Amino acid sequence: MRTSLGVGVATGAYGLSYGALGTAAGLSVVQTCALSVLMFSGGSQFALIGVLGGGGSAVSGSASAMLLGARNALYGARLAPVLGVRGVRRAVGAQLVVDESTAVALRYEPEGVPAARLGFWATGLAIFVLWNLSTLIGAVLGNAIGDPRDYGLDAAAPAAFLALLAPRLHGRSAWLTAVAGAAVAVAAVPLVPAGVPVLVAALVPVVAVLASRSKAAS
Repeated sequence: MRTSLGVGVATGAYGLSYGALGTAAGLSVVQTCALSVLMFSGGSQFALIGVLGGGGSAVSGSASAMLLGARNALYGARLAPVLGVRGVRRAVGAQLVVDESTAVALRYEPEGVPAARLGFWATGLAIFVLWNLSTLIGAVLGNAIGDPRDYGLDAAAPAAFLALLAPRLHGRSAWLTAVAGAAVAVAAVPLVPAGVPVLVAALVPVVAVLASRSKAAS
């Protein structure tokens, strides 16, 4: 619960930035908040308002948001056997599948299914409530709060995510894969649209696993 609430606060606080930028991009307060409730995927939301704020069309902005949101489908496939939900709970759970809720669930999976489930639901709900609350505050206050990045809020969520990832890096191979993924992401930043470097970097562990299996088979 402490981990879930800590991640929820760190991630939810960055919603202030999204709220302020959403209204600055031309969305109304209601539209900005509706995106947080219905889309609930920070990367996708920032991609959409980034395109709109730059004068792009809603179609291209939506396409960018969908591209970044595609990773959540993979998270859902990984979490489905762990959560074991059906019906309405499945629909609610699907809405809460984000980077952080997935990371916390998998972080505690070795301790048992109940721990993983608690981590998922507690993290997902904490982020959902705080993200939407901070979105509303950011959208209403707008420029009055200044640039949220000045308070370091843009670094809070990545820092929390790294804190969850580090304990899972056991052995030289895992660390090499993580460092290679980070290097690929950094190298891709000036070459591709925002958000895409993360997707490109995700190919690194896939290649590493395939290479490891090929080596073991030979």
